[in-house]
Amino acid sequence: MSSVRSEPHDDPYHPDEARPDGPRVALKILVAGGFGVGKTTLVGAVSEIRPLRTEESLTHASVGVDDLGGVEAKSTTTVAMDFGRITLRDGVAIYLFGTPGQERFWFMWNELSRGALGAVVLADTRRLTGSFASIDYFERRGTPFVIAVNCFDGADRYDQPEIRTALDVDPQVPVILCDARRPGSAKEVLVSLVEHALRSASQHSGSGGGVPVG
Repeated sequence: MSSVRSEPHDDPYHPDEARPDGPRVALKILVAGGFGVGKTTLVGAVSEIRPLRTEESLTHASVGVDDLGGVEAKSTTTVAMDFGRITLRDGVAIYLFGTPGQERFWFMWNELSRGALGAVVLADTRRLTGSFASIDYFERRGTPFVIAVNCFDGADRYDQPEIRTALDVDPQVPVILCDARRPGSAKEVLVSLVEHALRSASQHSGSGGGVPVG
């Protein structure tokens, strides 16, 4: 899926004017998932700044290394990370870090995940197995995450219970259907993650606190 740049939106997630003193709270969120699921697209769809992208063209060297099944038209890949930012009206800035999807770049995940509030795991119903590594990683670390199923054109559609069963995730983990190209749809995913992370922190602390920021 190709990257999409968003224009300013007249909605409650974008401030009418820039805050001169900067955001009051900063949250770090990871966008993870398998190769070609739309991580770069989602970050670009919601970012209010020009996203930082580290994409390189796929070459013959990746033949036999990267699985292009289902994404044969993909010509570029993220080799380090994607970065974007979205600011909420109440002074909360969300910094988005898109992780590389190929296994040979997974060594970067530990650095990218430091201080993260939680993660969005993007999934493609044509290649669900590509999401297993991300799910396992965040489950092992105890990082709150949501499953966001990117509904590609022409892909088979399944309801959330079917997807939850196929991915074998905990009943408390939200499963959301989305279109990563659409800013409104991508924002709903981010809001769901923040709410899920707050609930998880409240359950762990017993007082509603303990959410990492910054």
